[in-house]
Amino acid sequence: MNSISPELTVWYDGDCPLCLREIALMRRLDKRRAIDFVAVQSGNCPLDTETLMRRFHAQERGQAIVSGAAAFAAMWRAIPVLRPLGLLAKFPPILWLLELAYRGFLKVRPWLQRRARRLLDESA
Repeated sequence: MNSISPELTVWYDGDCPLCLREIALMRRLDKRRAIDFVAVQSGNCPLDTETLMRRFHAQERGQAIVSGAAAFAAMWRAIPVLRPLGLLAKFPPILWLLELAYRGFLKVRPWLQRRARRLLDESA
């Protein structure tokens, strides 16, 4: 974390192999260390665990907590190489389409998590 408060806080499922890969990539891209990545399991969260585990959540400094596609867009805005995509997502029709895609992903997420865990177990 920065010595000053981060631009963004992101809460993620620290037990999800998909989430861990995504967060690892975002950490590598976050060269400015503008994002505080917090595993929901740490207990250092402003919302209840069940709410945080259902959807991806983020909070830009001084703003309300957002979830789903809006949270991804906030994260993208904090990473210079992804910032154009995050800014594009401020356009309501684009954010609506991203949210639609995110909701579709949520339906297959449990299957993808099981598959990823199986693959990890097989490689160990």
